[in-house]
Amino acid sequence: MPAFEPALIEAARVSAAWPFEEAKKLVARLQKSGKQEVVFETGYGPSGLPHIGTFGEVARTSMVRHAFQVLTDGAVPTRLIAFSDDMDGLRKVPDNVPNKELLAQHLGKPLTEVPDPFGTHDSFGRHNNARLCAFLDQFGFDYEFKSSTDAYRAGEFDATLLRMLARFDKIMSIMLATLREERAATYSPFLPIHPKTRVVMQVPIEARDVEAGTITWTDPQSGERFTTPVTGGHAKLQWKPDWAMRWVALGVDYEMAGKDLIDSVKVSSQIARAIDGVPPEGFNYELFLDEQGQKISKSKGNGLTIEEWLSYGPPESLALFMYSRPREAKKLHFDVIPRAVDDYLQFLGGYDRQDWKNRLGNPVWHIHAGTPPQPEVIATGEGDNAVRTQISFSLLMNLVAVANSEDKAVLWGFLQRYAPGISPESHPRLDALVGYALAYFRDFVKPAKHYRPADETERAAFTALDAALAALPAGASAEAVQDAALDVARAIPRYQNLGAKNATPERPGVSGDWWKAIYQVMFGEDQGPRFGSFAAIYGLDNTRKLIAKALDGGLIREHEAFLAARQPLSA
Repeated sequence: MPAFEPALIEAARVSAAWPFEEAKKLVARLQKSGKQEVVFETGYGPSGLPHIGTFGEVARTSMVRHAFQVLTDGAVPTRLIAFSDDMDGLRKVPDNVPNKELLAQHLGKPLTEVPDPFGTHDSFGRHNNARLCAFLDQFGFDYEFKSSTDAYRAGEFDATLLRMLARFDKIMSIMLATLREERAATYSPFLPIHPKTRVVMQVPIEARDVEAGTITWTDPQSGERFTTPVTGGHAKLQWKPDWAMRWVALGVDYEMAGKDLIDSVKVSSQIARAIDGVPPEGFNYELFLDEQGQKISKSKGNGLTIEEWLSYGPPESLALFMYSRPREAKKLHFDVIPRAVDDYLQFLGGYDRQDWKNRLGNPVWHIHAGTPPQPEVIATGEGDNAVRTQISFSLLMNLVAVANSEDKAVLWGFLQRYAPGISPESHPRLDALVGYALAYFRDFVKPAKHYRPADETERAAFTALDAALAALPAGASAEAVQDAALDVARAIPRYQNLGAKNATPERPGVSGDWWKAIYQVMFGEDQGPRFGSFAAIYGLDNTRKLIAKALDGGLIREHEAFLAARQPLSA
């Protein structure tokens, strides 16, 4: 029995979605190599905790892996190795850990030989490895964890390390071409672990014995000379040779990397070929930028952490951010979250109506490994007038704004009045969105609002809008409310748009200035949700009260009081 529908496989073969483009490279690679499985790898440096880039790399790699499985109808086994370079020496004490004095006594030692400042594991490296696994498990990734320390010590790399020792001169010529003169004078691809101090030594190699598999070096502090096996975890490799070595030793077929590692990928690929290996396929993704357009740096802390994103948006919105345009630099800051949430909802809402070709171009197919959930919709009306819709994040935030409450139950009161029968239990993802909207509005939207008074034309327009809403039945649909608002604007020259499609002098179109006036005067923003949807959920009586408060200056006064209360008390 085939693992996937024939129509799906056929659509996958011609899909231009980037995970399929990457997967096609792997299909061609297997046809050439004759391998019976495909090994994917992602790397992790456990000197710090997992971060948003870690999520992005594993999420994107998993998308390529699933695309490959579809292209090959599940006939080729795949593995994803999450590799931790925990044998790396501790270079500096991180800022975000307790017991810094403890770590300072162990600088230079492998991370798996540095005490755990948190006191939960037998080493700092093991602690951070556990955090990595918990992090990946949180998102349901399918992976195989591998520790550099364990692999070196178990002899998993021994054969490849001995081959590297035999090709020492080739590797040195590749590396020396990339180094400054001062660094080149003492460089060695092998880093012996000091048998007494346990420090990862950056020292020149004075002699090597290929038959014995050893290197000889001198401790610059004591002058003592040592001969160290390159196998069994007695030495490790510098990171570019190490990257190449594990590609070959583990048979890695695919690994992506950030744009800042393009040169490193080239060098490691040269080394892999020098030891008779084939570098993996992959691509270089662009880096994230902060709100000022500067490259995000962990040391600067000028970006957005994964914990911060997940305080204001669901994991699926973050996965969409990672899926979209991976080869373009993107701003990763708080203001991208609402758009990512609403884009995700829109893609999810359209999925069921698409054929296979368009489904495979829909990000939710890749985010959910081919099985997106059904959207959580709320239904209003009956028969031919029934409307099923998802509630957008932007609409929820405007509900939060006018409800003037941080209580989820208050927002659910509006939602349940609009669509009786729904509840947090029946719509758990919507309930989570309500919580995200409350948090995001409190921390970012409300402080940035700027209400303005209505001018003379707008006052007349809003008065007419109030009368139009009063004439509608209490349970009017979102479409009916939207049409009423449009009809109000059509009668006002300022808002008429005769250039709109199907517009006539008798029935002109409506310009965006009408909606902008509503958003600025009633919501304190330049844009917002579809007015009909908002008013239907908020309630027509409540919307009329909001209009009245806007016209009498109440919204401006309330916001000025809020801003004043946020100012620090004067001394």
